[in-house]
Amino acid sequence: MHHFLARLAGRVTLGAGLFAAGVAVVMTGPAQAAAQVAQTVFAWPGGARAAVSLAYDDALDSQLDNAIPALDRHGLKGSFYLQLSSPPVAARMQDWRTAAANGHELGNHSLFHQCSGAGPGRDWVQPHRDLDTTTREQMRDQVLLGNTMLAAIDGRHERTYTAPCFDVKAVGGDYLPPLHASFVAIKAGNGPAIPASMAAVDPFRVTSHAPVGASGAELIALVKQAGERGTMIAFTFHGIGGDHLSVSSQAHEELLRFLAAHRDQYWTDTFLNIMKHVRQQQASKPAAR
Repeated sequence: MHHFLARLAGRVTLGAGLFAAGVAVVMTGPAQAAAQVAQTVFAWPGGARAAVSLAYDDALDSQLDNAIPALDRHGLKGSFYLQLSSPPVAARMQDWRTAAANGHELGNHSLFHQCSGAGPGRDWVQPHRDLDTTTREQMRDQVLLGNTMLAAIDGRHERTYTAPCFDVKAVGGDYLPPLHASFVAIKAGNGPAIPASMAAVDPFRVTSHAPVGASGAELIALVKQAGERGTMIAFTFHGIGGDHLSVSSQAHEELLRFLAAHRDQYWTDTFLNIMKHVRQQQASKPAAR
């Protein structure tokens, strides 16, 4: 009887030990997974949930007249991609220089805004500025000359580029790879406006959202979606309250007001600064998402 009780006690002890071990596995598994997730979550400055880039293409008067004053009122910085042959560049060069001195980024948007003339809705592309008849070597030389011209305006040498119309196929192939060494980052190509993971973001093929006629609520919803994913949203505006492909000044103001009121949640900065941070994080944490 004593031997039976001893054996029973041993089984109970062993069973309890196995149960405890099972609990430990159950408890440790999710804990380890949570720890791994915590280590791979992409880190934004100040503990922000997401990054927001406010960019403006084509060097338009409405950007100087409406966008920059609004950004300055809210203490936010934007990125302005200058098509260097655009008349407002020459006519208002001091205004662009002042914007850069106040912390806004002047980005490269090529000399002549070459887009592919193929496909529907591209009848506005002029034959002598058609990417389909421009060689990749010509694009490389022109874009690099654009960097020199921008340096003459703002005195800076770190630069980002936005491919006109996000088109990149010239005669001879994709013209972007020979430019990688000359830029911190490049916006081009098609893809989701808000990446699901920062690990999947290629600094030289960043996708962007180009709103036209969007409401403030629609713009803010995109920011919140980026916050839910812990990634980023790169807006590419054109006209603000005027010019082409425009968003109203009211919608733009509503977005800026929201971003200014939630600085602790959304890091709004120039595309240059955001992508410098992204590249640093990707280099230090290859698995960051």
